[in-house]
Amino acid sequence: MKKMIVASTSTVYGGAYLEYILPTLKSFFKEIDEILFIPYARPSGISYDEYTEKVNESFAKIAIKVKGIHELENAKIAIKNAQAIFIGGGNTFVLVNEIYQQNLFPILKKVIENGTLYFGTSAGSNIVGLNLKTTNDMPVVYPKSFQTLGLIPFNINPHYLDADPNSMHKGETRETRIEEFHTYNETPVVGLREGSWLEVDGNDIVLKGNLKAKLFQKDKTSIELKPESNLSK
Repeated sequence: MKKMIVASTSTVYGGAYLEYILPTLKSFFKEIDEILFIPYARPSGISYDEYTEKVNESFAKIAIKVKGIHELENAKIAIKNAQAIFIGGGNTFVLVNEIYQQNLFPILKKVIENGTLYFGTSAGSNIVGLNLKTTNDMPVVYPKSFQTLGLIPFNINPHYLDADPNSMHKGETRETRIEEFHTYNETPVVGLREGSWLEVDGNDIVLKGNLKAKLFQKDKTSIELKPESNLSK
């Protein structure tokens, strides 16, 4: 049975990396002592080693060891044997491209559906949806497919920002971009604001944090979802 935490971001304004969600992670990972980290999204182009060390520093605060998948000889076996898996933020196209190149999507989907604990932030949250088409990232590489894990029945738009009526910026808003997506696609989209996350337990998908999320559906008015809303209903 799926058990996942799917977060909009790793870092909220004024906080350290993962600081805001560590109490939740401590409870979520209470029965494990090591997590497999997949650093493929490479935020700002940092190396796998640098990214893994950054994650290790945060998880050490809740007494969990971090092992980077790139440090292990066989990525598929590492995923199969993992107690838990974390995929962090960065560029979703880069992340998806590398997962396809190593043919890891089938084994990732299988182990998560069978109960391996999963935590994702930003790009790592994008990929639990049906496809990567609602990422905010630039397509700096061209993956084999835009299809992702499909572990939830909608797409996520992490770091969702509401339009600022006082801003002098007159370019497309996040809402406009999602409306463009729905011109060509039926898939619902949940805009997750910073500091919000979804807790997935089997078929239940519950919004956590102190902020509302925004649900977009094709040819329908968008809906504000309150914390503790069950998105599977």
